[in-house]
Order: sequence, then C-alpha cells, then structure tokens
Amino acid sequence: MLHSLYYSISAIQDEARHLLESGRLTRSQPIHALCRFFRDREWCQIERELEDNQYLLRDRICDLVSQECWQSD
Repeated sequence: MLHSLYYSISAIQDEARHLLESGRLTRSQPIHALCRFFRDREWCQIERELEDNQYLLRDRICDLVSQECWQSD
C-alpha cells in the first residue's frame, strides 16, 4: 500500500530553514536545490505545492523562507 504524504507550504518552508541552519543549503541557491533532499514521488507533490503558492523553482531559497526570525539583531 502506498501512502501519499502531503507537504504544506509551511512544512516545506520549515524544512528549507532546517537545511539552511544545518549548512546544507545557502540562501542564494534556487528552490529547485531542495529536490536533492526528497524522494522523486515526494518532490512531485512539493513542486505542485510550491507552484500553487506562486513560487518558481528558479526563485531563491531566501524568497521561500523570507519571514525568518532573527535571534541576534
């Protein structure tokens, strides 16, 4: 039985923030760079969710996580 996962835009943003914090992504990389961290089946659904929320795969990660909370301002 196949289970389909649903990734909301906020879950995708949280995962992108986690990857930024761990140094596995940089803010200037395109959103498409996220695909390395998901299986193909997951990525298809994530790509659809991004498009539904007006994000382009060529947009930068910083556009996706633009509402970050800075601890040391």
